[in-house]
Amino acid sequence: MSAERRPYFVVGDILACAITGGTAGLIVVAVVGEGWNMLLGMLLGMAGGMLISLVLGFALFFWLFGAMEVMLPGMLTGMVAGMALGMAAAMTPLDVTTGVGVGAALGCLTLALTYLANQRLSGRSDKWIS
Repeated sequence: MSAERRPYFVVGDILACAITGGTAGLIVVAVVGEGWNMLLGMLLGMAGGMLISLVLGFALFFWLFGAMEVMLPGMLTGMVAGMALGMAAAMTPLDVTTGVGVGAALGCLTLALTYLANQRLSGRSDKWIS
């Protein structure tokens, strides 16, 4: 199995992860407040991010880009964005723009790392970056 190179699906993966991360960031920043316990903020963010990913996946992305292709990076994006922003929002107040922007950036980063891990684990590369 080779890395996805068809533009429709690559753009779909990027959009799915950016939208999922941005939405998870929006929800977490709106719910978690300054002064919360960081562990509680992280756990709530992780659960909320996974739920957002599942809802967005069923509503939009699974039908357009395939369920299995979107599920792994999408759920991981929801978890990472939710956890990171949940901890950050517990430490300092974050505005909505920051939550959406950082969540979308974390989504794209998660997708890139997922593609690199797939390449490395499938034996097509000797190093993480090639």
